Amino acid sequence: MLYARLIVMRLLKAVVVLFLIIIFNFILIQLAPGDPAAILAGEAGATDEEFLRQLRERFGLDQPLYVQLWRYVSGIATLDFGWSYRQGMPVLDLILARLPATLLLTGTAFVLSLGLGILAGSMAAARVKKPSGSLIMALALIFYATPLFWVALMSVVLFSVYLDWLPAYGMYTVGAGHSGLALVLDIAKHLVLPATTLALFFMAIYTRMTRASMLEASQQDYVKTARAKGLSPRVIQRRHILRNALLPIITLAGLQAGQMVGGAILTETVFAWPGIGRLMFEALQQRDYNLLLGIFFFSAALVIVFNIITDLVYRLADPRIKEGS
Repeated sequence: MLYARLIVMRLLKAVVVLFLIIIFNFILIQLAPGDPAAILAGEAGATDEEFLRQLRERFGLDQPLYVQLWRYVSGIATLDFGWSYRQGMPVLDLILARLPATLLLTGTAFVLSLGLGILAGSMAAARVKKPSGSLIMALALIFYATPLFWVALMSVVLFSVYLDWLPAYGMYTVGAGHSGLALVLDIAKHLVLPATTLALFFMAIYTRMTRASMLEASQQDYVKTARAKGLSPRVIQRRHILRNALLPIITLAGLQAGQMVGGAILTETVFAWPGIGRLMFEALQQRDYNLLLGIFFFSAALVIVFNIITDLVYRLADPRIKEGS
């Protein structure tokens, strides 16, 4: 009952937030330079005013701004995100076709970054005065400071071109005809480079955050009491320090999970991963505003979903948090 009420309240707030995001994104897109009708006419080799007028009338671009906004909002209420005049398909179909690839990439990167980050941070906190602990933090700083696109390009050069261990692009081998377990293994092989590249930056953040939180928790009175009782350092580290140090990491992870969708744009572009990040890049180049608005909506919805999940996990991890907090 407690969590059901919490979810309902969060969903009501999410509807309001999504509505404001829809309006803001629509106005922002309208202010962007470039005329989709002029671009389509130019590609068709016809730039006369009559053809431009017909295109604007066909796609509703000749209507006042408030009319276009009302049509767009009312369309979203019925899951109609408009028509991609560059792809010649409904926006919703395009996004749903690419969304599973993005969720697979970002989900894998999220699990890798969070798991390895907590593990590395715990090891660094336990070895705070040892060379191994300093080495872990030095590597975390390097991964944090290195640009994502450079890591992506260098990983392709090293593991695909030079060593020929992993494929450099795509989600699966085109024309191989794999099915069943062979297809799963093929996708997993293609997933290694983009997921690892995307995870490295966030793993560095979780490593630094875990180490700082564990060092702070190790100075608390309950830890000193556990040491006075004669508990082993490993038990104290796992049950008392790490468990309490995870609370701020859970909050950070909820925020970072939404940011990974945005970070996937560059990763999907470099590795030709067929997700909504690459689709967003293509839509931006083609001035496909309806498709951009649809991707913005789904990205915002994913961020809100991640935040709701974070609230639930946080309350499970810390029962002291009340329903109204």
